Amino acid sequence: MIGLDTSHCTAFAELLHQPEHPYHVQGGRITVAYAGGSPEIPLSWSRVEGFTESLRSNYNVHIVNSVAEVAEQADALMIESMDGAVHKGLFEEIASYGKPVFIDKPLALSSREANQIHELSIRYHTPIMSSSSLRFSGALSEALQSLDGDAINGADCYGPMALEPSQPGLFWYGIHTVEMLYAILGKGCRSVTSTVNADYDLIVGEWADGRLGTIRGKRIGNGSFGAIIHGEIGNRLADISAYPKPFYASLLEQIIQFFRTGECELDFTETVEIIRFIEAANESRRTGQRVVI
Repeated sequence: MIGLDTSHCTAFAELLHQPEHPYHVQGGRITVAYAGGSPEIPLSWSRVEGFTESLRSNYNVHIVNSVAEVAEQADALMIESMDGAVHKGLFEEIASYGKPVFIDKPLALSSREANQIHELSIRYHTPIMSSSSLRFSGALSEALQSLDGDAINGADCYGPMALEPSQPGLFWYGIHTVEMLYAILGKGCRSVTSTVNADYDLIVGEWADGRLGTIRGKRIGNGSFGAIIHGEIGNRLADISAYPKPFYASLLEQIIQFFRTGECELDFTETVEIIRFIEAANESRRTGQRVVI
């Protein structure tokens, strides 16, 4: 594990290391980690020491002094650093080892760096996966399965959209609802338009086939996630926050499966498009104009 400044570090350790946990995930353990952290980001440096000590004392994780030591000792690698700006550099340090790599959200803070990560993974034949946990939430998965072949005509997703200055616009929390939208509609968005005020973002994506997908991001009120999926025959509500199983547990199951097989069910080009979607949404937030992807 690389970059110990996010709650995912200890949440994943709890699920992997505690067999008595109701949502215990089998098949892996965290054995070695590099603390890292971004000194210029208060949310990073203020948390990295606590998460590092928790992994060391509660889960017997060996803390090392370099990224290379983690890559040498582990069978599979997780880049957990909260700062998307450092992900490409960290991946450059480990790509040549050829071991499966999961990069937590956001993959990168620009489509240019996202494409560079993809190119590195191809060059070194390194399996790679990156996703928000919301994509694999139980409520969303069940809602999609319940469509039973019904064509999806559109979707409306909602969730909290706090802002973090170091991770521009939607890259910090808005990425969760973007990931949900792509889990429903798939690749192929052609333009994005954002309307924004102090409390809300309303983002409309238009797909190449004419379908519309919306994201409603909130900075006031409740912090629940959810989605309405519009089918040809009927609609489905995915009330994600009401579902008992934590969505990060569902994500971890997918990560462990990926580590075992070296194959990810999520097409990485879709992940790269998500980063481009966020770039376009952020540009539209600034200009108020429709932005073509």
